[in-house]
Amino acid sequence: MSTAISDPRIQGRHSARTAVYAALAGNIAVAITKLAAAAITGSAAMFSEAVHSVVDCGNEGLILYGYRRAVRRPDLVHPLGFGRELYFWSFIVALLLFALGAGVSIYQGVRHVLAPHPVEDTQISYLVLTLSFMFESASWVVGWRAFAKARGNLGFWKAFRQSKDPPAFMVLFEDSAALIGIAIAMIGIAAAEQLQMPVLDGIASILIGVVLAITAILLAAESKSLLIGERATPALVEAICTIAQEQHGVVHANSALTAQLAPDQAMVALSIEFDPTLFTEQIEECVASIEEKVRSAHPEVVALFVKPQTLEQFERARRKRFGNYLFSATPP
Repeated sequence: MSTAISDPRIQGRHSARTAVYAALAGNIAVAITKLAAAAITGSAAMFSEAVHSVVDCGNEGLILYGYRRAVRRPDLVHPLGFGRELYFWSFIVALLLFALGAGVSIYQGVRHVLAPHPVEDTQISYLVLTLSFMFESASWVVGWRAFAKARGNLGFWKAFRQSKDPPAFMVLFEDSAALIGIAIAMIGIAAAEQLQMPVLDGIASILIGVVLAITAILLAAESKSLLIGERATPALVEAICTIAQEQHGVVHANSALTAQLAPDQAMVALSIEFDPTLFTEQIEECVASIEEKVRSAHPEVVALFVKPQTLEQFERARRKRFGNYLFSATPP
């Protein structure tokens, strides 16, 4: 027996979207300024930073596009909706950051190392990098606040690994990489000028590419995991089982198999042992009551399926499917 909550309540993550818009606005201004400065000075590090900002602009545009696509209503072909489109575009963002941001930066750096030439008008570079650092810092603060709000009391790394909302950490990671890149570019240009070693400007560009590559790999790994399908938070399973356990006629709420469909959308398959003396109509009424209460308490559950099953049957089925994986006290 199963039932589906047919009216998904898609609630936008306003703080994450605000961070994306703030980052987009800042990066557009920064990208234009850096491109002009790179053309004037001929600095490889400055050009790498300009490419980075251009890529970031495109990335934020794709994330916003993913948000828009993810909120479309379900149809007959996609009965669970389009929530994972956000995860798809987040994965594309990570690939672009690696291929364009890191790739072009490393290429320009190697090219400059092999054929170094002095950086011209370094004062322009310093001015542009200083202003860029200020703009990126403002965007970073917005991104940090959005991520801090989403992570609650969790540690930074644990919150990143458990997050179901890629834009919440993507903007923060991109801005962090941008700030590190600006610092590297500033040091590289200054060292190249003071030591009369133009090759250092190329090395700085390579280092910027390495920073972008590491950032892209981290983002791609997490986005891929969400795209394939991660479980919803254990807290949601516990809350739904508690609701079910309180219903008359429920002997035991065994557990639930979940899948995160979007940052604010989850599918839940709930296993329940009902009182064997109940008639079919009574079980249906109990299921309808569970559905209504779950819908009220957890609107992020867009699909709820209930399977009548004894605890012994559930345990056997779970061991057959997962082995001992789900039986550890602290799942990996």
